[in-house]
Amino acid sequence: MISTNKPTSAASITPKDVAVKRYSMKKTIATLLSLFLFLFCFCQEKVPVFVSGTDGYKSYRIPAIVALPNNDLLAFCEGRVNNAGDFGHVNIVMKRSTDGGKTWDSLHVVAENGDLQAGNAAPVVDMTDPAYPAGRIFLFYNTGNNNEGEVRKGNGLREAWYKTSVDNGRTWSEAVNITAQVHRPKQPRINPAYNFSEDWRGYANTPGHAMQFQTGKYKGRIFVAANHSAGDPQKQFADYEAHGYYSDDHGKTFHLSTTVAMPGSNESTAAELSHSGLMMNSRNQKGDVRARIVSVSSNGGATWDSSYFDQTLIDPVNEGSLLTVRYKKRGNTLAFCNAADTKRRDNLTLRISDDDGKTWKKSFVIDKSADGTKGDWTAYADLVKLGKKKVGVLYERDGYKQIVFTVVKWK
Repeated sequence: MISTNKPTSAASITPKDVAVKRYSMKKTIATLLSLFLFLFCFCQEKVPVFVSGTDGYKSYRIPAIVALPNNDLLAFCEGRVNNAGDFGHVNIVMKRSTDGGKTWDSLHVVAENGDLQAGNAAPVVDMTDPAYPAGRIFLFYNTGNNNEGEVRKGNGLREAWYKTSVDNGRTWSEAVNITAQVHRPKQPRINPAYNFSEDWRGYANTPGHAMQFQTGKYKGRIFVAANHSAGDPQKQFADYEAHGYYSDDHGKTFHLSTTVAMPGSNESTAAELSHSGLMMNSRNQKGDVRARIVSVSSNGGATWDSSYFDQTLIDPVNEGSLLTVRYKKRGNTLAFCNAADTKRRDNLTLRISDDDGKTWKKSFVIDKSADGTKGDWTAYADLVKLGKKKVGVLYERDGYKQIVFTVVKWK
């Protein structure tokens, strides 16, 4: 049989053919790169920690986690009694793991506000106080007496508190109100001390873990990332701005950082950089740019040298978690975890930077929905250091039905 097919000439190859071939090559390279990264990452099974509809709570949201000096893990979240809404009867609850997150004990209520809201748990372990050589846990949190929309209108109040534990979280102190130190509300009818001209209204801690400087000039400083709204509500949530607060005397007094000059900057998380620097990573509530807002400080979080969008860290207007994993003079190793998607809360991804967060060269997908799945699959998450190249991830999964824990190791 004589073939009638003619060889393709160079002149017959169209620009479209070239584009298709280039796209195919890029797709193949991306697939191989993803496989390569997968081979250098191990993700442990996903262990349910808080399951909505159990232990007297309709829903569990907003995870936070810390590791203790004895290697116990403490997982916190909001236990929402009646429904999944942010406001209502909400308690801060906790579970403990003594085996690296494989199993978790029974649920404990750590903070409450009657039948109103106690939330945004931000735990951190202070290991530098000579009065508590075995360490003291701080649990920062907020209370509220109305929903966020009404609070932004001036019809309600958010307050800031902390509790401490000196026995690895088995018992907790009475709550300490630090609102007048770290917030700027204009509510003198409720409290004469709340008469600030700044008129901050909405207010929230990080959510997720707070941090303590481990090295350098500010070693021992406790820093809590936060955000607030100021004055009357504005379009696209431009009344929101991120800030932080810190203590250099183990919780005796607190100081406010300056406000991040990015209208719409919202829920934030922070980590230590090399040479006494600090990075704060914030959600863009405006939603016009689907990426994280990064603010860098060279004085331990007191003021901000610069703020910018990190276009690598795409985000669907959601929470994220930032953590220092290794401390190095040439640039700390940071881990960042969020729903890396611009449209919905899905594709939970862990990114690793070896240069103080300037670049993110390692990326591992932790959890992603199956094709055709609708709604939010993976949402809020928090990170905890377990080793030099090993972190635990506590995150919301499957439409907020569970908060699960997994371990990620990389080479």
